[in-house]
Amino acid sequence: MYFEIMANDRIYLSPPHLDGNERKYLLEALESNWIAPTGPFVVRLEQALREHSGLPEAIAVNSGTSAIHLALRVLAVGPGDEVICSTFTFIASAAPVTYLGATPVFVDCEMQTWNMDPAHLEQAIQSRRAAGANVKAVIFAYCYGMPGRMTEIIEVCRRHGLPLVEDAAEALGSTYQGKPAGTLGDIGIFSFNGNKIVTGSVGGAIVCRDATLAARMRKLASQAKENTPHFEHHEIGYNYGMSNLVAAVVLGQLECLEQKVNNRREVFEGYVAQLEKIPSVTWQVEPDGSRANRWLSAFHFGTNPELRASALIAKLAAGNMESRPLWKPLHTQIAFGPEALHFGGECAESLFANGVCLPSLHAVPNIGSMH
Repeated sequence: MYFEIMANDRIYLSPPHLDGNERKYLLEALESNWIAPTGPFVVRLEQALREHSGLPEAIAVNSGTSAIHLALRVLAVGPGDEVICSTFTFIASAAPVTYLGATPVFVDCEMQTWNMDPAHLEQAIQSRRAAGANVKAVIFAYCYGMPGRMTEIIEVCRRHGLPLVEDAAEALGSTYQGKPAGTLGDIGIFSFNGNKIVTGSVGGAIVCRDATLAARMRKLASQAKENTPHFEHHEIGYNYGMSNLVAAVVLGQLECLEQKVNNRREVFEGYVAQLEKIPSVTWQVEPDGSRANRWLSAFHFGTNPELRASALIAKLAAGNMESRPLWKPLHTQIAFGPEALHFGGECAESLFANGVCLPSLHAVPNIGSMH
């Protein structure tokens, strides 16, 4: 879908798109005086997430990062443990591992979907266990909303008895073999951050099948209060509840999810058509039976020395259009230290070296002439 953009209007990478009942629901929440981290719209949003996911449990929280933290906490991740993580993603996918005193072990991606490579996941688990490490879980992050080789990822996790946390922060609306992203493993998480396909400016959610795990996460998210008339606490919890105001906006957005996915996919196809004749340009490939939400339209220039991502990003910026490089691999981030554990080759590093994320709500006109 192409939009007429005024010359002086900035085209952002992934701005909020309010096209449903957001304003109506927000006013209802304000008029009801329910603005605390509870309320009718939180209840309605959780029900809508259960219906979307087909899973019996859904918990609305204040961010996707909090959701991952809660998931790891109930999976008993703690000091000295290790958690296998995708390296080609945003830091929020792996940072909660460190909150609990555990160590992230990063796994490289494969070049088709840009997601965690099952073969390298197998290698990482075997190698770390052979070294005596207590590997407790796997966090698989959907890269730019694209499903990975999920059947193989799940098979590796099951064979080694490891719970799978699906970081579907970028993948709301994506499906794999007919199942929504976030519903294939043990615990799925979503993000409603300001740049996501569905946003409340902030917010996140957890979905799962296990009622016991869900009840534990819900309790921990509300300061681990015991069921007593006074404030009684037997353990440390967190202030991770979602505001009723945020829930109202997210619910209005969620009702338009399919329209949003169709729009992003249309924008993506427009870019592909513009760039299809440029040598070496590659895109994420949807696995058979998958449908990506195309949260961001991202591509890679390959190794052609005449095509540089940095040059295109600079030209777009000069035209008041936002774009970004692809993810910098987490195992190369200073935050995780110089000795970050990493398994695989240099796929993620090569993608970062010469790839671009394009504006994905409003398509950039004539981008094919800008490279």
